[in-house]
Amino acid sequence: MQRYDRLREILRLDPDRDFLAIYRLTATYEFPWDFARALELALFRTYAVPGIGRLLAETAEFTDRPQKRYDDTVLLLDAVVEHGFESDTARTAIRRVNQMHRGYEIANEDMRYVLCTFVVIPARWLDAYGWRPLTHHERRACANYYATLGRHLGITDIPDSYEEFEATLNAYEEARFGWDEGGREVADATIELMASWYPAPLAPAVRRGGLALLDEPLLDAFRYAAPRPGVRRLVRGALRLRGRAVRLLPPRAAPHYARQNPEVKSARGGYDVGELGTFPLPGSGGCPVPHPRRPAGAQAQPPA
Repeated sequence: MQRYDRLREILRLDPDRDFLAIYRLTATYEFPWDFARALELALFRTYAVPGIGRLLAETAEFTDRPQKRYDDTVLLLDAVVEHGFESDTARTAIRRVNQMHRGYEIANEDMRYVLCTFVVIPARWLDAYGWRPLTHHERRACANYYATLGRHLGITDIPDSYEEFEATLNAYEEARFGWDEGGREVADATIELMASWYPAPLAPAVRRGGLALLDEPLLDAFRYAAPRPGVRRLVRGALRLRGRAVRLLPPRAAPHYARQNPEVKSARGGYDVGELGTFPLPGSGGCPVPHPRRPAGAQAQPPA
């Protein structure tokens, strides 16, 4: 297989019908490392919304147990990518997410914004640092994938296209980004978590490098000092060089799922999707999308 053969495979699929297959090929074969970094940045952006950042700080999960919360988030999202929406594993993951969210009063527009970050930020990351940018075909499939996930999470008024996701994200951030002490605490804890993944002597450089990837609205919302221009050029230039180097490598022969990332510590000894996340007070919290019941005695579907 040659470097662009998988892209040709992707372009033969229908982004409206085969969006899961396209998203899986894109995220686990073409850009697994980039998607991991971009989705980390996507979640980081949500802390700059005072209502979201404050809520996360009040739960103390992201400040007291950041590694566990990081792992749970990654593994729950990864279960849907790997197994498909109709699998028992993905249904369990979605049920867990819904149960956690319904323990708090979270506005639909806030949930929709988080969904927008998952669509838009990876595309922007790849435009800047990927070995190739996402095609329109892939952006449409990503939008359809997350629109489907959003419906399973009970989110309404979901954008219909990548362009609408981006416009919604831009308008929301312009109106909502701002300072909150809780959001800053969660941001600080996340940066410290990422620094902890590397040898201690490298931790200061990792912190500076992380800040160098933030844009001005994000830096302003957290009241972080702007990185030195030289540091920003060095970090971003290194990422662009990495992308060019990856372009010269042979394509990946097997999928790489997020659960295989070394940053995800909980997956090393195995895990139960049904035990991931927090457990608020008992109540409703399943998937709001109806699923056909299996006939009595029917076997569960194998992973997609």
